[in-house]
Amino acid sequence: MTYHSGSRTIQDRVGVRDLADHVGRAVGQGIRPVAAAFLELQPLLVVGAAATGGGGVWASPLTGAPGFVRATGTHRISVAGGLPVGDPLTAALSTEDTAVGTIALDPRTRRRMRLGGRVRPAPRGFAVEADRVFANCPKYIQKRETYETVAGRTAGTPRHGTELTTSQREFIERADTFFLATVHAHGADASHRGGNPGFVHVDSPGELSWHDYPGNSMFLSLGNLTADPRAGLLFLDWTSGTALQLTGTARTEFAPDGERTVRFTLAEAVETPAASPLRWSPPAYSPANP
Repeated sequence: MTYHSGSRTIQDRVGVRDLADHVGRAVGQGIRPVAAAFLELQPLLVVGAAATGGGGVWASPLTGAPGFVRATGTHRISVAGGLPVGDPLTAALSTEDTAVGTIALDPRTRRRMRLGGRVRPAPRGFAVEADRVFANCPKYIQKRETYETVAGRTAGTPRHGTELTTSQREFIERADTFFLATVHAHGADASHRGGNPGFVHVDSPGELSWHDYPGNSMFLSLGNLTADPRAGLLFLDWTSGTALQLTGTARTEFAPDGERTVRFTLAEAVETPAASPLRWSPPAYSPANP
């Protein structure tokens, strides 16, 4: 099934169930040739999952030379390499049958592809047996024309905390993009959120909020949060490669005028300097950004 009861609850509240059914027809289990070709061009893949043992939900970055992630069948992708040392999802991606969501986002073309499924560990990385594959529209993706792989850049020691530092708050307030990981009883999802800098508000050292902009009406992420409030956020510095990973819980508030706000409560933050070796060119902001 494309939707579970959490997504249906949001769709019905917003009044878009019929539209969601129409859009949902694009969701499949197979990886088409055009999707396979897209994957092989990507230097970045974001994966979302719950930590082993029923822990928090995290979103983590994986990088490599184009081809490090590729389709190895119509229902499987293989990922070479692993996560930065100390990443919260290291154990989960080494565990058979872990539910994961992945998103490959290409800032150069404003294209993105989402794939969810189950982990199959491998000697030099892992594979994902896909049960959901689909593309999204280019809304809210900031265009970055080029990137380079910085030679000699290696991930630093992760720094853990339960509240955001001043520099982390400033980092978030400058961000134009983040990735959101959510889960439900039968799977996981990784998605993208974008806007002009300042679209994510730091309400306190332990709370964030953002407006839920109009999208494809599927409400997969918000539906998951309705069923399971655990969430993981990933903020990337597209120049220095620093990754800021947050785990906690999130809820959606509905205003009388229909505007939606997501409020996130932090449980733990992990900041890893130079987690990604990629340095991207400055952004051209999406014309869809409010």
